[in-house]
Amino acid sequence: MLPSIAFVLTLAASAVAAPTTLAPRAGRTSPPSGCLAVGGSGKYKTVQSAVDALSASSTAAQCIFIAKGTYKEQVYIKPLKSALTVYGETTDTSSYTGNTVTITQGKSQDDAPNNDETATLRAWTPNLKVYNINLVNTRGQGSQALALSAYADKQGYYGCQFKGYQDTILAQQGSQVYAKSYIEGATDFIFGQKAIAWFDGCSLGVLTASVGYITANGRDSDSNPSYYVINNSKIAAAPGNTVSAGAYYLGRPWRNFSRVVFQKTSMTNVINAAGWKVWNTDDPRTDKVTYAEYANTGDGSKGTRASFSKKLSAAVSPSTVLGSDYKSWVDAAYLS
Repeated sequence: MLPSIAFVLTLAASAVAAPTTLAPRAGRTSPPSGCLAVGGSGKYKTVQSAVDALSASSTAAQCIFIAKGTYKEQVYIKPLKSALTVYGETTDTSSYTGNTVTITQGKSQDDAPNNDETATLRAWTPNLKVYNINLVNTRGQGSQALALSAYADKQGYYGCQFKGYQDTILAQQGSQVYAKSYIEGATDFIFGQKAIAWFDGCSLGVLTASVGYITANGRDSDSNPSYYVINNSKIAAAPGNTVSAGAYYLGRPWRNFSRVVFQKTSMTNVINAAGWKVWNTDDPRTDKVTYAEYANTGDGSKGTRASFSKKLSAAVSPSTVLGSDYKSWVDAAYLS
């Protein structure tokens, strides 16, 4: 998040499994017809060079295929007039477990002017679909350092991995979907101010930390549409990490109209019995928040929750959050 509100922590966590078992789909090992090809025998050697070769004026759908490998670069996708799909090579498109493509770098706000410019992928174009790519920011503890900066409407991320420490995913504006993906971090690692974001069938891996926060939604008024829903997902310590019981909170309010729901989600005991936390003792920001839960399970779902949170009597539907036409742009095959 912004430097003035940064809150630095230390780390820890045990393994996160895929939240649901899907019938494996065919692998994707060669470029779909018409796609620009990166790596392997493709024309482009870097992801950014393929992105730069896209037409900025065409309204016809475009696509990029990335061959297996690790690409050490920062990628910026500027606004396009067309839809864009970016595919990563994988042995199984149904989740992130067969991914073979990683884009990685280590920028942070130590060396960039704002959150967005630290991101491994800066996604500024609407009508974007990204499949089976690992996005990693290696900066680690000590500064805001994004894996993804999502700054446009109708973006979907399917079978992806997002790894960082502080501020891993910036869901900033527009409607977005994250499905069958893995998200890792310690401090406010799903955050943003105006986006509507639906997280479905995701594994949230928390890192070793004395205290940590999964979400920090920055909704600042009743008219701000921002809304995060984490649906049918799992929360546990990240692989190779050890996390103390109760070290993590589901969220804290970056702004006082913060709105987040966790529903039908399995939570290990890494989640504190209070569930939710004030921004800080002298500045709680809880007077207008909507923090709610429905039908969560596991040790982390138990206990006396914070007084400013509530239990719902029914699950929130995707259409409530994303609109009744969400299937026109979401790959619904990845939803629960």
